[in-house]
Amino acid sequence: MASVEASDVIAGVYVIDPKLHGDERGVFVETYRREWIPQGREMIQANRADRQAGCVVGLHYHLHQADYWYVPTGRARVVLHDLRTGSPTDGATLTVDLGTREDGTHDHRGVYIPPGVAHGFASLTDMTITYLVDGYYNPEDELGVAWNDPAVQADWGVADPILSDRDQQNPGRNELPAGRQPHWGLRT
Repeated sequence: MASVEASDVIAGVYVIDPKLHGDERGVFVETYRREWIPQGREMIQANRADRQAGCVVGLHYHLHQADYWYVPTGRARVVLHDLRTGSPTDGATLTVDLGTREDGTHDHRGVYIPPGVAHGFASLTDMTITYLVDGYYNPEDELGVAWNDPAVQADWGVADPILSDRDQQNPGRNELPAGRQPHWGLRT
């Protein structure tokens, strides 16, 4: 059985440390189970992204969608920031490294990200990230906040990040458009 740890930094975030099963042939690991996330909904879409070392992706957020991230190859620094007005952890930032450690072993951890929590990652090495989502792609629910906003205080772990045009243009936390600000408990 996996070890499921509710974050004490951001409410509703879970870090999963799954149990490994291995022998001389290799390793088997369950990377996700719906039952691990107490209030989670069924994940209905899986996505994969490959990134070269030095990329920063995010910060993105959704008003209605949750994500579950897992890094099968390489190493990512995940940055999460609670944007939810009224949340007991509003304004908190959490950093979690996922994937292959410096000693070459893999931690196999995953992270569950609820709606309203801004999320991004830096590729500390060439890497692959898979993410499950509980809603089909909806461009109206693809929102962003500046990756380098001082209010977030993110340590991305890369000196000269490679960023998309979209991520370079995201507004600061205090400049989010009306009606696009997440609220604690909002979920449809």
